[in-house]
Amino acid sequence: MHKMVRFSAYSLLLGLIVGALYLTNLFFMRPVSIDHYLAKNLLVDMFDSPETITHLGLVDGFNWLTQHNSKLSLYNLEMIEADFQKAVDRRRLIGSYPPADLSDHQRITQKIALFDLDNEIRQTSNFRFHGYPLEQLGGVHLDLVEFMTDIHPIRSRAEAEGYISRIDQFDEVFDGNLEILNAQHGEGVHPPAFVFEHVRRQLSEFLAYGYEDNPLYSVFMNKVGILGLSNDVVTDLGERLENAINNGANRGFSRLLSYVDAHIEHANPHDGVWSLPNGDAFYELRLRSYTTTDATAASIHQLGVAEVDRITRRMRDIFNGLGYSTSKSVGLLMNGLNEEPRFLYDDTSDRKDLVVADYSAIVAATKEAVGSAFRQLPRADVVVRAVPDYSEETAAGGYYMSPALDGSRPGVFYANLYDIKQTPKYSMRTLAFHEAIPGHHLQNAINLENEDLTLYRKHGYGTSAFSEGWALYAERLAVELGLVDNPYDELGVLQSELFRAVRLVVDTGIHFKRWTRQEAIEYMKNTTGMSNTEVVVEIERYIVWPGQACSYKMGMLKILDLRERAKTVLGDGFDLKMFHSAVLDHGEPPLFIVEELVDRMIADHHH
Repeated sequence: MHKMVRFSAYSLLLGLIVGALYLTNLFFMRPVSIDHYLAKNLLVDMFDSPETITHLGLVDGFNWLTQHNSKLSLYNLEMIEADFQKAVDRRRLIGSYPPADLSDHQRITQKIALFDLDNEIRQTSNFRFHGYPLEQLGGVHLDLVEFMTDIHPIRSRAEAEGYISRIDQFDEVFDGNLEILNAQHGEGVHPPAFVFEHVRRQLSEFLAYGYEDNPLYSVFMNKVGILGLSNDVVTDLGERLENAINNGANRGFSRLLSYVDAHIEHANPHDGVWSLPNGDAFYELRLRSYTTTDATAASIHQLGVAEVDRITRRMRDIFNGLGYSTSKSVGLLMNGLNEEPRFLYDDTSDRKDLVVADYSAIVAATKEAVGSAFRQLPRADVVVRAVPDYSEETAAGGYYMSPALDGSRPGVFYANLYDIKQTPKYSMRTLAFHEAIPGHHLQNAINLENEDLTLYRKHGYGTSAFSEGWALYAERLAVELGLVDNPYDELGVLQSELFRAVRLVVDTGIHFKRWTRQEAIEYMKNTTGMSNTEVVVEIERYIVWPGQACSYKMGMLKILDLRERAKTVLGDGFDLKMFHSAVLDHGEPPLFIVEELVDRMIADHHH
């Protein structure tokens, strides 16, 4: 017995020594494993962001210790500099691992991390203030409200208390944003006037809310109302939230509005980032970061023009087969479809519920049908919701939000139902394929559920060239799998692909060829047949988010090119499930890594 106790004590002591040595190596020396180092960095970054911890939902049971559900990030100039120095230090250490000492997986991880950090360092070194902290799609004034209403959990009184605490911090969060905005002003960087106008309207509308209509209040009270708390407690929580909205949220929104009003006279008279200091180099970096290629703006523009021509010819063939007059442009023909009553929902008070129900049915049917193309489907469910009223006027036509890792929250496909003409029935399958299955949800959930991936490969890096490229490829794949059963739905798919090809043209047109906002609107409207409402939202998005719109088509084309390469080399040995696994089972890597992985798969199966 004594020997067992003594042995156990020695084992415990040895374990503590080994653990201490490991932690010393991890935090104070170059870690032996690059995977461990990257995981440590990711965890440090996650725990530096209370919003990220809340979003993941993994440690909510320890909120009594972390208090993350009561805090918000306070981002300011000091943090920008700290993040820059952190990136420089990490880049130096990650680059110090000799590739010959790493496994194949680790060598790929190293390439991804260096690519990401190099872009970040170059961005902060040369273009620290070239982004727009306040814009119509994703400024802090929108992001915080969406985070509180859609992500922050209210499953207990404690989480309700945390919600109130966070609302009270809005003004402090906006302090940092105002600091950055003023520094940006000092550099002579301002968005175009329409951005100021959108933000001014959004801020004004929020400040005009009564408590009953304020989403921060109404969502909270709905969630608190089902917790089974006493009336006195609910009343007290509601009163405290009102105070927090007044002293935190509204005060912060008012200060942002004052900034907008004071600086709109400095609005950029031009729309493209070419007009910013060293703007061409900035755009080149944005293209490299978003497309994960070295393609030039000029080559991307020409590729877009060629793809527009190819897709337009196919659409014209379909219209001809349906008996439509092809003397009109494809854009005008699509505009005509948008006016046909058979493709439109009635603009009734319950239209949103009807559309959401139909989208949900499409998603359910697709999930049942795509199993033949994939070795596995995600365990996490995906649901369809309408874009919230407060952001629908300027939000994109649809977008996706990932599920919680603990299974407490499904993936969400948000459909924008602000203008009913934005949702013609022939286009609905396409958007569902893109945002849900086999698009974003399938790819994202498989990634989150992949137990073979390191923490960094699962959460540390992602790129729209991969994720959006996959989602656009998924639209084409759905057609190939027989999920589009009439020519009108195929026109919807082709219009979507045309839309992404046009993005190559207009994004480079605005930011490289110096097109105006109106020139880009007219080109896109005439070419695609999209509604004026939707086109304006899209063009204004590209102006504030340079380069990102190019990632969709560039990613899709790369995946298709790699699939054709695999088919050509492997012949009868080509397996679609195997190809999709090679693409999907490695996180969200840059396209040059996807190419390396597919080439490796081809080599492994080529006889």
